[in-house]
Amino acid sequence: MEWQEELQRSICDVERLKDLMSLSRRQEAHLKQIIKRHPMRITRYYASLIDWTNPSDPLMRMVVPDTGEMNLSGSYVTSGESLSTKMRGLQHKYRETALILATSRCPQYCRHCFRKRLVGLPTEEVLQRFADAARYIEQHREINNVLISGGDPLMLSTAILRNFLNKLLGIPHLAYVRIGTRSPVSFPDRILKDGSLVELLRKHTSMWKRLYVVTQYNHPAEITEPSVAAVNKLRDAGTAIINQTVLLRGVNDDPDTLADLLHKLTKIGVCPYYVFQCRSVKRVKRRFQIPLAEGYRIVEKTKSMLDGPSKRFRYVMSHRNGKIEIIGIMGNEIYFKYHQARDPKNIGRFFKRKLVPDAGWLDDLKQTPVSADGVVS
Repeated sequence: MEWQEELQRSICDVERLKDLMSLSRRQEAHLKQIIKRHPMRITRYYASLIDWTNPSDPLMRMVVPDTGEMNLSGSYVTSGESLSTKMRGLQHKYRETALILATSRCPQYCRHCFRKRLVGLPTEEVLQRFADAARYIEQHREINNVLISGGDPLMLSTAILRNFLNKLLGIPHLAYVRIGTRSPVSFPDRILKDGSLVELLRKHTSMWKRLYVVTQYNHPAEITEPSVAAVNKLRDAGTAIINQTVLLRGVNDDPDTLADLLHKLTKIGVCPYYVFQCRSVKRVKRRFQIPLAEGYRIVEKTKSMLDGPSKRFRYVMSHRNGKIEIIGIMGNEIYFKYHQARDPKNIGRFFKRKLVPDAGWLDDLKQTPVSADGVVS
């Protein structure tokens, strides 16, 4: 069976979901209401990993809609993406990086997705003409790398991906390209059943351009034999694979689970890159986000259980002002550093805020007063 055919057999409605789990009439009605607003898709592969008899199963939590999604606290746009949009489907937030939103489709729709506003839905935000984006990148020589994201770019045909990569290959000031995908986690057949995709990646990594695959494993149970086989295919093609985990309530919010995940990722050749603070997204915040103070304690305990490459990751939040690293807590203050910034002058700058115990985002913290030397911390 081709990967496209297998994808068509995914679980996308409540009737199919009822074959796997018990739902009351009230739950069923609520879930239908939620799915109308934010579609559901669970691949048959990922469904096979879930313990459907356990209502607290962490994988189930990430993919099955819940009445908690009816809570509208937060914002659909937490990282100021509209401020960075230069044309439909292209963002230029950081000087050296262009971000391309190539599609709104994914093999599976995660309930914690920070682009919940567009994923699986008709949208005016994704790219229409790749040639226009390539022209913008070509004209801005400060851009040395491109991140192709979405949605999941591997939902595009290999022919379309070939067109993208060929155009980028011809831009001399680009050093590397990243492809953001959760397919190795949720739908490894996309990689295992399409030899032309692997050959495409191999061809481009044999050129002078470097290709990175950025994926998102959130729980050790996602590291399976088919998933590792997909990772090995990508590695054999010459791509470097890095992982961005999201810290999620009820999924990986304890040091033992997180350490196990990061250790196993390192073992299979996937480098832990970031652990992200869950964003304050509508229909996500109340269900998945944990307070920054709690997150910091989890991450520090996790690091104490790791060694070498498995503990090189940074604990960050992707804020509208930049990518902000959560550095530490002293007394009633929490310390941060701009790992990346919309305003280049802020890159590397340390600052602090008064700690608010339940705060889950920078905007929830109290501004520290101006110091004697006039510097706002």
